[in-house]
Amino acid sequence: MAAALAGDGLATPYGQAVLAGLLLCWLGDVLLIPHGSRSFRLGIASFLLGHVAFVGAFLLRGMAPLGVGLSLLGVVPAALLALRWLAPHVPAGFRLPVRAYVLAISLMVVCAAGTAAARWDAVLLAGALLFYVSDLCVARDRFVAPGFPNRAVGLPLYYAATLLLAATLWRA
Repeated sequence: MAAALAGDGLATPYGQAVLAGLLLCWLGDVLLIPHGSRSFRLGIASFLLGHVAFVGAFLLRGMAPLGVGLSLLGVVPAALLALRWLAPHVPAGFRLPVRAYVLAISLMVVCAAGTAAARWDAVLLAGALLFYVSDLCVARDRFVAPGFPNRAVGLPLYYAATLLLAATLWRA
């Protein structure tokens, strides 16, 4: 949040949307601290809304249709593989929220690729991709194989992703 504010994030609609996404993700972080299923659902919802805010930000900056189309070739199979991998491990009450979340973060990556292609912005695309991989670590930790290795990989990727997305405000 500090990096986004220092990058004058409040000055433009794009910056405001990125700040909203970062704020919702921060709230999601707080909600994921307790291990109860209610707080976890709220955390998923907060992150989902954060990704919707990022999608809005990317729409504001513009997208190259070719970048969107090409990214679909990678993102759709990745999302389907992630859902298939998670399916046997996700409790019934979490199936819909997990599917909605995978859809939201996948859409965010597709839109990031479209915006990155339109603006030649590898930093933006790297931030979105790191976010995706960090969330796979969270999913693995919560549903498949809990343990420190998930956090050891996922947390640095997540922090790098949010810093890269905030850095786009410095260059906007």
